[in-house]
Amino acid sequence: MTLRRRGARRGLGLLVVGALALAGCDSTGQERTAPTAAQAAPTAPRTFAPGAAGAGDPYFPGYGNGGYDVTHYTVRVRYDPAKDRLTGTTTVRATATTNLSAFHLDLAGLTVRSVTVDGVAATHARADNELIVTPATGLSSGNGFVAEIRYDGVPAALDNDVLGEGGWLHTSDGAIALGQPESASTWFPVNDHPSDKATYDFEITVPKGLTAVSNGVPKGRTTQGGWTTWTWSEGAPMASYLSTVVIGRFRVTTGEHKGRPVFSAVSTKVAKGAPDRSIGRTVEVADYLESVFGPYPFDAYGGVVVADDRIRYALETQTRPVYSAGFFKQGDDTGVVAHELAHQWFGNSVALQRWQDIWLNEGLATYAEWLWAEHTGESTVQRAFDLKYAAASGQVWRTPPGKPGAANLFGQSVYQRGGMTVHALRVAVGDTAFFTILRTWAEERKNGNATTADFQALAERVSNKKLGKLFDAWLYGTERPAEPKSL
Repeated sequence: MTLRRRGARRGLGLLVVGALALAGCDSTGQERTAPTAAQAAPTAPRTFAPGAAGAGDPYFPGYGNGGYDVTHYTVRVRYDPAKDRLTGTTTVRATATTNLSAFHLDLAGLTVRSVTVDGVAATHARADNELIVTPATGLSSGNGFVAEIRYDGVPAALDNDVLGEGGWLHTSDGAIALGQPESASTWFPVNDHPSDKATYDFEITVPKGLTAVSNGVPKGRTTQGGWTTWTWSEGAPMASYLSTVVIGRFRVTTGEHKGRPVFSAVSTKVAKGAPDRSIGRTVEVADYLESVFGPYPFDAYGGVVVADDRIRYALETQTRPVYSAGFFKQGDDTGVVAHELAHQWFGNSVALQRWQDIWLNEGLATYAEWLWAEHTGESTVQRAFDLKYAAASGQVWRTPPGKPGAANLFGQSVYQRGGMTVHALRVAVGDTAFFTILRTWAEERKNGNATTADFQALAERVSNKKLGKLFDAWLYGTERPAEPKSL
């Protein structure tokens, strides 16, 4: 180490000090030791900065937030349908990934009454659908913290240009919280992007006589003073858009399968029949898919059928998909059940890292429909492929499912051409390698996030084939690829 000179000094005193230093002594003549690194170079003070107001997704830059990783949410809400009013307390357990002076949570509407971080009052501000929390002291990178937010108000829907109306929807006898690519922020503060998965506990209090269905394992209910609290727990990491609560009057069926609880509910507004029978086959469909994809990834089964004209889709909400009653107007439909259950492996357990790769969810789930139809004798996978390949519109071929753009996130190319891509892979690598790829993908990526590049790398590793041209043509090309063939 070379010490910086402060200036020349003359005289005997300087010479004496220099001599003592060379002799290993201080100015009193006592022996000294060399300074430690910490003594020689004091650690610079930490600098803290606000976390990003978005997760950095190219399709939806404002979704999610940066600077921390959530491990668990405890969401306690009380909802009065007569007044359409929600009162909630959400506890967020997270770890800072940078030195944070402040951090963002997504929260649409609702009024925040108080925020604490690690039990100490924090200041908070709002900017559009962002809640900005400034703790009393900075949060150091690598350290865990607990934020508690108390809020209330009239929750509202979200209207985006992708899937349509979603979020919190008030109904005649309750509410439905549902939607993709966002919905959770309408009823609790959240890091609303699939790249930050977490576990959840839900306590939902509603007027006595109503049912409140959510994700995961049912933990029971208690009634007091005319209100019933329904408790649910999802112990596997879950993307926020897969969370749900459905409140209303339902025909509820419960049971157990392979040691896991089964909880399904059909709105009493729907005539008994096809909806009940269709979701009543949930565990049968799940068992078949398990034989193809590997072990079912979660601790509960079920489904919910809702009757609301604003919801014209089914969504793979984790452990308990929600279906529009419209799917069953023409009779039983286990194809849609197979689709949403396939998502429990592909989309839920193995989740997206970015929204551009949505074909990984929808293409594999569409292929599961084809597999189920073949299993039941209704059709064959090859026939399903041939029909889609022949009938697909020019728009399907012009829109690359691997890069569809935000406006086409749920377009036919993502679903149908995505499913055809899966079949093209199967033809190219052969059945043995193909089904090994699917099972390995589900096993190695369980509870995590992944990209198309990750899937291609796995497929090449398992099959020992170069698949770049295949994926380029089927996922990124803007013309109809040639019919698939073995490589």
